Amino acid sequence: MTNAQAVAATLRAIRAKLDLTQEELASRLGVSFATVNRWEGGSNMPQKAARETIAALAAEAGIDSGEPSAETGTAAAQVTRRRRERGASSAPSTKTMEQMLWDAACSIRGEKDAAKFKDYLLPLLFLKRLSDVFDDEIDRLAEEYGDRATALQIAESDHALLRFYLPPEARWAVISGRSSYDWPDDSLGHTTRPKDTGQHLTMAVRAVARQNPSLVGVIDVVDFAAERNGERDIASAKLSDVIEIFSDPRYRLGLADVQPDFLGRAYEYLLRKFAEGSGQSAGEFFTPTEVGLLMAHIMRPRPGEECHDYACGSAGLLVKLQIVARELEPTSRVPLKLYGQELTAESYAVAHMNAIIHDMTVEMARGDSMINPKFKTSDSKLRTYDVVVANPMWNQPFNPDLFSEDPLDRFRPQGGITTGKGDWAWLQHTLACLGERGRAAVVLDTGAVTRGSGSKNEDKERNIRKWFVDRDLIDGVILLPDNLFYNTTASGVIVVLSRRKPLARKDNIVLVDASRRVEKGRPKNFVPSDAVRSIASAYLAGEPIAGEIAVITKLDAEGADYNLSPSRWVGRSTTAAVGSVRDLLAEVMRLEDESASLTEKISSLLKAVRDAA
Repeated sequence: MTNAQAVAATLRAIRAKLDLTQEELASRLGVSFATVNRWEGGSNMPQKAARETIAALAAEAGIDSGEPSAETGTAAAQVTRRRRERGASSAPSTKTMEQMLWDAACSIRGEKDAAKFKDYLLPLLFLKRLSDVFDDEIDRLAEEYGDRATALQIAESDHALLRFYLPPEARWAVISGRSSYDWPDDSLGHTTRPKDTGQHLTMAVRAVARQNPSLVGVIDVVDFAAERNGERDIASAKLSDVIEIFSDPRYRLGLADVQPDFLGRAYEYLLRKFAEGSGQSAGEFFTPTEVGLLMAHIMRPRPGEECHDYACGSAGLLVKLQIVARELEPTSRVPLKLYGQELTAESYAVAHMNAIIHDMTVEMARGDSMINPKFKTSDSKLRTYDVVVANPMWNQPFNPDLFSEDPLDRFRPQGGITTGKGDWAWLQHTLACLGERGRAAVVLDTGAVTRGSGSKNEDKERNIRKWFVDRDLIDGVILLPDNLFYNTTASGVIVVLSRRKPLARKDNIVLVDASRRVEKGRPKNFVPSDAVRSIASAYLAGEPIAGEIAVITKLDAEGADYNLSPSRWVGRSTTAAVGSVRDLLAEVMRLEDESASLTEKISSLLKAVRDAA
């Protein structure tokens, strides 16, 4: 028996001894239900801290966690055998999952523009995930009630036993044709059997939404049977190809088959592939993974903190905050409180899917956060948070007349109302969203930290920067490598704000030039994961590093007319000593003499060879 199987056996023995459900055991251990399910499946090994907690609980139950009983060992073996029988393999690699997604996209190539692929693939991928999780939960009930048929019967009578209830026609085995389903007749005695795959998929996602109100407007946003000018948008044969690709047993998406962030990374791969050729809107939809992780590592969110993204897109930045929070406090049972607002209906739906895929709860609202922020207090003021992360539209046009009488008073008292571009208006909105000890990381165009500095004319952006610097609200600026984002080849910056800096950082601004921490990729560059952690650690340390980090004071910033570009402050010159011009000329002359001497010797040797010939 492997170590993972031994832990799985111990967990099952604990549940049996203490009469706990998986949910109750998860609560006792301070982890999610999905995590316990993976551990009991024997596919994941808990970290040391979690194993110590399990050992303590085993001791409480009177179980020797080091020597599982034959009974519990048999139970673990049965779980492993069941997974093998249904075709499950070890968790697939990211590359394998990426291949599945790309194969699926290619299977409908030509039917829809590339930017529209995701409209059809993501709801299908989400439905497959829900179906596989549904099967896992039925297996769990079968363990408690004796067999799968009884478990299904119990689940039909009490949907609350499951996270999401899937009606028979929406289960993947029926959709893929691997199981049959007796379609009922309607009130007129006509069969409800769909005519083709497109109609079946539309009926399936709508049935799931009816049974699970929280998924309304999330999974049912696409009509797979939609027609235009008498022709289907996507032929049923193409949809059948996608279903067959997703049905490959190597790509099972159940609770015990994928790592906590595995599907999210594959999910982002799909968004990124569509973003590559889809222009600005696709770039707004996707923030590169490494940028999101860097922001999360710098924010270092703590259990229970309230976190907000007012331009959340697919909710990727919020997801990464939770991932880093779990990494920092692996045994904590207190999740982050996540809030996101998104303008577009498509991104709003995807954000819901992404949160559910990661077993996270995100309170979502739709709307333009600049014009109509939805998260407010009972007295109609902006709600404030411990952490704010965002990647709003860069250089967005900003009409000062529209906000001259801002009811939330975000601009005039915080440096004034900007003109032209809205980058600093977003930072003013960010500041208004921060609590007394709040901190934020916002991605903007590099021009946001330089425009107006050194100009003879009065500049609104420069004045707002001055206001932020004078009040010691800017903790730092990080210059990112170029060709990283999918809507531009230009580099961006992360502006870090802090309402209450640590004493050691007061009146200072940490400027990081991370442009060298890049590896070339096609079509976009990327920052390796180890470099992300290194950059975050160096930033948090706040000490100067030649060629990478400069620490300036408020007086330094004032002397530069509030130009906060890291490239202005972080030296790029080599540290090698070059000596005086006289010494250099003498060295050049010495080398020339040496070269002439060598040439003369080579000529003599060649002459001797010719004479001998």
